[in-house]
Amino acid sequence: MKKILSVLSLVALMGLAAIPVTYAEETVTETVTVTETVTPDAAPAAEAPAAEAAPAEAAAAPATLDVGNTAFMIIATVLVILMTIPGLALFYGGLVRQKNMLSVLMQVFVVFSLISVLWAAYGYSLTFTEGNMIVGGLSKAFLSGITTDSLSGTIPEYVFLTFQMIFAALTPGLIVGGFAERIKFSAVLLFTALWVTFAYIPIAHMVWGGGYLAELGAKDFAGGTVVHINAGVAALVGALMLGKRIGYGKEAMPPHNLVMTMIGASLLWVGWFGFNVGSELAADATAGMVLINTQLATAAAVIGWIFAEWLFRGKPSMLGAASGAVAGLVAITPACGFIGPMGSIILGFTASFVSLWGVTKLKGALGYDDSLDVFGVHGLAGIWGAVGTGVLMAPGLGGVGYAEGVTMGGQVTTQIIAVVVTLIWTGVVSVILYKVVDVVVGLRVSEEYEREGLDTTEHGERAYSL
Repeated sequence: MKKILSVLSLVALMGLAAIPVTYAEETVTETVTVTETVTPDAAPAAEAPAAEAAPAEAAAAPATLDVGNTAFMIIATVLVILMTIPGLALFYGGLVRQKNMLSVLMQVFVVFSLISVLWAAYGYSLTFTEGNMIVGGLSKAFLSGITTDSLSGTIPEYVFLTFQMIFAALTPGLIVGGFAERIKFSAVLLFTALWVTFAYIPIAHMVWGGGYLAELGAKDFAGGTVVHINAGVAALVGALMLGKRIGYGKEAMPPHNLVMTMIGASLLWVGWFGFNVGSELAADATAGMVLINTQLATAAAVIGWIFAEWLFRGKPSMLGAASGAVAGLVAITPACGFIGPMGSIILGFTASFVSLWGVTKLKGALGYDDSLDVFGVHGLAGIWGAVGTGVLMAPGLGGVGYAEGVTMGGQVTTQIIAVVVTLIWTGVVSVILYKVVDVVVGLRVSEEYEREGLDTTEHGERAYSL
C-alpha cells in the first residue's frame, strides 16, 4: 500500500504542476442519457408551422430514429471489438514470453466474452438507469423493457447498450497486462466479474450515467477515468499483491514477438477511432473533430516517445513507437471532444514523456512488476489526459470552451477530483477483491507452473509447434 500511495502522490503533483492561470467560458456537449421508447404514433414536431413553433415545444419534440447515426454507431461498435480482439490480445501476446502467449490471448478473449454476458444481465441497467449518485438501478436488468422500438437519442437502444458493453468488456482486458505470466486463469475470471461489478460500473455511472462526477461537471469524452485510469490502478494493485514474476530483475524477459505487438498496436490505433469517435453517438461535426484529434495526438505521441528514446538511449525502438501510440491514444481519450487539433498534438506529445518516465524511472524506483506496463501507459497517460482536458478546453488554446460560469482553474480542479475519486475508489475496491479471490481460488500459480509457462500448465496448449 505504501508503494501505491507513493505513486498517487507523485502523479497528483504532476497534475497540479500543469495548471496554468488563464480562464475562459463556453457550453460543452452534455453526456448522452438513455431516452424512453419512441412509438411510431408519435406526432412529428415538423408538422407545426415554423413561425408558430415555440422553442420549448421544439426542444421537447420526441426523438426519432436516424439511420445514418445508427449505421455509424454499428460500425464504431465493431471497430471497438476489433481493437480488443484481436488488437489488445495480439499487442499483449507479443509482449510476453513465448511460454505464456496463449494464456494472455485466452484471458483477454474469455474476459471479453464473460463481461458481455454480465453487461446484459445487470451491468447496463446499473450503469445507465436512474439510481443514486454512485450506481443506477435494476429496472433494465436482463434488458427488461428494451425492444426494437426503444431509442437512446437517435439510435436504437440495443446499439447504444452494445457499444457501451464493448467498453465494459475491454477495460478488464487491459488489467490482464499488470499480472501477466503468473496468475491463475480461474482467478482472472472471478476477479474480472467482481471488479466490473464493484469498480467499473460505479465509476461509469458516476461519469456517464448521471452520477456524482457528472453532476460535478467532470469531462471524460470516451473513458479516460472510466476505462484507462480505472484499469491502470487495478493492474498496479494486482502487480503489487501478486508480487514479482520469478526471476524478475535477474533474468532477461524480452517480448517474444515484436512483430505481433506492432500488429496489435496498429489494430488498437484503427479500432480506437470507433472508441473515441463513436462516443459522440452521432455522425456530426464533433465526430469529425474527434477524428482528427485522435489521429494527431497518437502520431505526436509516437514521435515524442522515439525522440525521447533516441535522446536518452541512443536508439529509437519499434516497441517504443508502439508504446507511444498507445500512450497518445489513452491521453486523447478523455479530451478528444473538448480540445482542438493543436491541443491534441501537445497532449499526445507530452503524454509520451509522462508514460516513458512511468515505465522506466517510476517503475524502477518503486520496484513493482507491472508486467506489460498497464499503469505506466494507461494509468499515467489517462491521468495526464484527464487533467490536460481541463487546460486545453480553453478557446484561446483551440478548445471548445467551458460551461457558463466555469473557469479554467475550476474545470481543472474538477478534473483532478474525478481522477482522485477514481484512484481511491478503484484502488480500495481492487485490494478487497484481490484478497477475496485469493481466499476463494488463490491468485498465483505454483512456482513449478510459472517456470514451465501458463500455456501448458493452465490450458494444455502451445502457441507454436516447431
